[in-house]
Amino acid sequence: MPDPLSDVDAAEDLLRTTVEEALGYLRSLPERPVRTATTDTTARSFAGPLPEDGAPAEEVIARLVTGLDGAHASAGPRFFHFVTGGATPAALAADWLASAVDQNAFSWASSPLGGQLEATSIRWLLDLFDLPSRWGGVLTTGATMANFTALATARSWWAERHGVDPDRDGLAGLPPMPIFSSGHVHPSATKALAMLGLGRDRVARLASDDRGTLDMPALAAALRALDGAPAVVIANAGEVNAGLFDPIGAVADLCQEHGAWLHVDGAFGLFARLAPEAAPLAEGIERADSVIADGHKWLNVPYECGFAFVHQPARLASAFTLAAAYLPADEQPNFGYLGPESSRRARSFAVWATLSAYGRAGYRAMVERHLALARRLAERVDAAPDLELLAPAQLNIVAFRYAPPGFSGDLDALNDRVGAAVNDDGRVMFGTTRYRGMAAFRPAITNWRTTEADVDLIADVVREVGARVASSI
Repeated sequence: MPDPLSDVDAAEDLLRTTVEEALGYLRSLPERPVRTATTDTTARSFAGPLPEDGAPAEEVIARLVTGLDGAHASAGPRFFHFVTGGATPAALAADWLASAVDQNAFSWASSPLGGQLEATSIRWLLDLFDLPSRWGGVLTTGATMANFTALATARSWWAERHGVDPDRDGLAGLPPMPIFSSGHVHPSATKALAMLGLGRDRVARLASDDRGTLDMPALAAALRALDGAPAVVIANAGEVNAGLFDPIGAVADLCQEHGAWLHVDGAFGLFARLAPEAAPLAEGIERADSVIADGHKWLNVPYECGFAFVHQPARLASAFTLAAAYLPADEQPNFGYLGPESSRRARSFAVWATLSAYGRAGYRAMVERHLALARRLAERVDAAPDLELLAPAQLNIVAFRYAPPGFSGDLDALNDRVGAAVNDDGRVMFGTTRYRGMAAFRPAITNWRTTEADVDLIADVVREVGARVASSI
C-alpha cells in the first residue's frame, strides 16, 4: 500500500461509510448487550505484529467495525460502571468535527476557535454550577489531571507560605505538606499528589465510621494543632461507592478559621448543584479554593474531558506556564499555559456544543431524571426479599447486594460471583466493590439515554443471575 497521500481521493467515501457504520452502532445501543461471551476474544483478535505493507483503508475500517463487539457498549443506557456518561448528540457531533479540523487548543496562535470556545466553556461551566464568576479554570483530560492541576495551585500557595516558589525552585528543603480528608478521598486525588511530589500517603484520612464519614472534631483538632501553619483539606462531593458527601460547608468554616486551602473533588457530585433537591449536599463548594469535575461523567461529553476551577486564576499560570522564543506571548486565551498538557485536543468543541444545545434547563432536567431513577432502583431493591440496600440513594449511585433469605454461606463470596456473572451476562454492567467491609454492587446512573426500563433491568438481572449462582453453591 502506498503512503497516505495516495488515499486522499478515497477519503470522502471512507468517511461516509464510517459515519453510516457509526450511526448503525448508535441505533443499536438501546438493545445492544453491554458485553457478550465473545467480547474478550474479539478484542484480543487485534493483537499481532506491525504489518510491513499496509492494507487499503476501507478494508482496515471494515475490520475495525467487525471488531466493535470487542468494546463494551459503554455509550449505551445500561452501562452503569465507573460513573460513566455517554455523549449527547450535540457533544458527539462537535467531537467528530473537532477530529476533522484537528486543532491543537494550546494557544490562540494555534487555534483561535479552540481558545475562544474553551474560554466561553469555562465561563458557562462556572455559571452552570453557580460558582463565582471571578474564578478561572481550564479543561483537562479528566478528573485525575483536573485534581493534579488544582492541587498544583494548592502546592504553590502552601510553599509560598513557607517563603518558597515551588514552580521555580522546587520543593527541596520544605517540610511535608499537611493534607487532610475523609475516608471518601478518591485514588485520583492521591495519584495527583504522588505526581506532584507530595506523596499519596501524606493524606490523613479522618473517618469516624466504616462509611468513611469525615470526623469533624478530628479535623478541627488537626488544624488547630498546626497553630496557623498552612495545610490543605480535600473535601469530597460524591463518594464512589454510595455517592456520599463530606459536609462541605462545615469544612469550609474550619478552613476559613485556620487559614487552610480547601480543595473539593466533585468529579460527579458537583452536578448536585444543578438540582434543587440535591443542591444542599453540595452547599459550600462556592467557598472552596479549588474545585474539579469530570466532563465525561455527568456532562455526557466524549472521553476525555475534565475541568479544574481555582479562585486564584494567576496560580494556574504560575504552575503551568512555559516560554520559548517561538511560543506566543500575547494576552489572548492560551490554555496550554494554564494546565499540564501543551498538546491539547480541542475538547472545548464538545463542551461548548452540549451546553449550547441543552442549556441549564436541559442539564437540570437530566440530573433530576437520574436522581429519580436512582430512587426508583433503591425502592425496588428495598422491596425485594433477596436484595439488601446498603446506603440511602442520595444521588445517582445505589449501593446494594444480593442476600437471599436462608443463605448460610459466605455472602461476600456469593456477591463477588454474582457481580462477575451479571457482567458476563451482558444485559447490564456495573461495578463490584467493598462497602463497609461487604462485597457490594454500585451501579451509577449517569448516561443521558438511561430510562426506567434500563434501571429496572438491574434488579431483575441481579435476582435472576443471583438465584442461579446461589443454587450452584
